[in-house]
Amino acid sequence: MRLRRLEDRYGDRIELEWRSFLLRPRPNPNRTLEKFRSYTQSWLRPAADDDAAEFRVWQSEEGPPSHSIPAHLVAKAAAALGGREFHQIHAALLHSYFYLNRDITCDDTLRAIWSECGLPKAGFEKKDDPALLQAVLREHNEAQEHGATGVPAVRVEGGAGIVVGAHPYELYERWIDRLLAEVPHP
Repeated sequence: MRLRRLEDRYGDRIELEWRSFLLRPRPNPNRTLEKFRSYTQSWLRPAADDDAAEFRVWQSEEGPPSHSIPAHLVAKAAAALGGREFHQIHAALLHSYFYLNRDITCDDTLRAIWSECGLPKAGFEKKDDPALLQAVLREHNEAQEHGATGVPAVRVEGGAGIVVGAHPYELYERWIDRLLAEVPHP
């Protein structure tokens, strides 16, 4: 994943903070599996990039995923355990959705992914904490205020600019290099 590569390259010179942006904030009862399968054809474009994550057109009989909130709540619950746990569940959720074609809005599926990551069973219930829902909604609203219209959406803290969409690694690298050149290093 490009953004994780940036963390590796720049080390402690940058810090990525993964925040919520809901592509589907509310369940859509009119979303059929057939329509969703057709939509996932759009995944083939980013899948063709040299350094793309794994994508597969939806082949599962599961779903279609109804909305984005459940997966974001599970990610927040993992983040409450620590950064390693968040990165682990984040990667597992993305892989489960885009490659394994698992319905990550289904509670049983989310519980299984949590277990597959080896996270403490009791920590999963944190997803039901109303404070996590409020955090997800607040982050989503803030992203919209800054101009996010899709994912990924990358913004420098304090900056007005935002980069929306999956762009080549080199674009992010040039952007960061330019920003770091403007900031004195300790």
